[in-house]
Amino acid sequence: MNNGVANQATRCFRRVVDSFGERVKERNPTVETVFSHVQPRNLGELPADDVDLVLSSGGPGSPFDGMDDPWGLGYRKFLDRVIERNLVDPGTAPKALLVCHSFQFAVIHFAFAKMAARATKKFGLMPAYMTQQGEAADFLSPFGYRLFCWEHRNWEAIDLDAAKLEGMGGAVLARETHHTHTREKYKGDAYLAFRFAKGLDGTQFHPEADKPGVMAWVDKPESQAALRAAYGDMLLERMIKSLSNPDRLAKTFSLLIPGWLTYRFNEIADQRGYKRLDSPREGMQSFDVAV
Repeated sequence: MNNGVANQATRCFRRVVDSFGERVKERNPTVETVFSHVQPRNLGELPADDVDLVLSSGGPGSPFDGMDDPWGLGYRKFLDRVIERNLVDPGTAPKALLVCHSFQFAVIHFAFAKMAARATKKFGLMPAYMTQQGEAADFLSPFGYRLFCWEHRNWEAIDLDAAKLEGMGGAVLARETHHTHTREKYKGDAYLAFRFAKGLDGTQFHPEADKPGVMAWVDKPESQAALRAAYGDMLLERMIKSLSNPDRLAKTFSLLIPGWLTYRFNEIADQRGYKRLDSPREGMQSFDVAV
């Protein structure tokens, strides 16, 4: 969903997928994982009908752009197909994880919350707070009540229609402010992660972000100026220093998408006689090293 615009996310996603493929091969030497990079917005491409696992990325621009264009209508049909097939036969249905722009697009499509423009861009290393459903979700359970994530957005999901989301089989998994926070700790009203329905999850933030990708953005002069204007020198230095904390962004990179892929693969493995994968492990080395 990056609309043909070069960015760090494409490299980061490929790192995660390649590592996952190696883990599958190690446990199941005869199983072949096939990776396909499709580009809906600029090329009109969509995931194939026989795909098992889909990671749908962020991208530039308004999430309202293209909703009724041919590519947008095709992508919306894909989202509906994921849900419909998981209702009928979850063992063979595709599973999808939607990130940032894809998450926003899906919120607009399903219309159980309002997608609103923020007064200012939110960017940087930020906490996301789990709901009870989020703490219980397989791919989020390692994080407890909070994880740290890379945010870079002009939009936010607010004004939830909880009954409509629940009717879809969905749930709120993470929010900008924890439900126990007092007004002094209030950080915003945005919903940061949803289970849209069985087989379809999403995050507003960027769980694919690694240290080289973040630093490539931070090191740009225009990014430095924006960060200093928004947070000041001291908070900027603290944010950069926190990238070396193994319990923050490194943990999210190591566990969130790799965990989602693992648990969704294990659902497939049970149906097809494959050996299940062990849960992924945290690792600063894979987070630090650019490839």
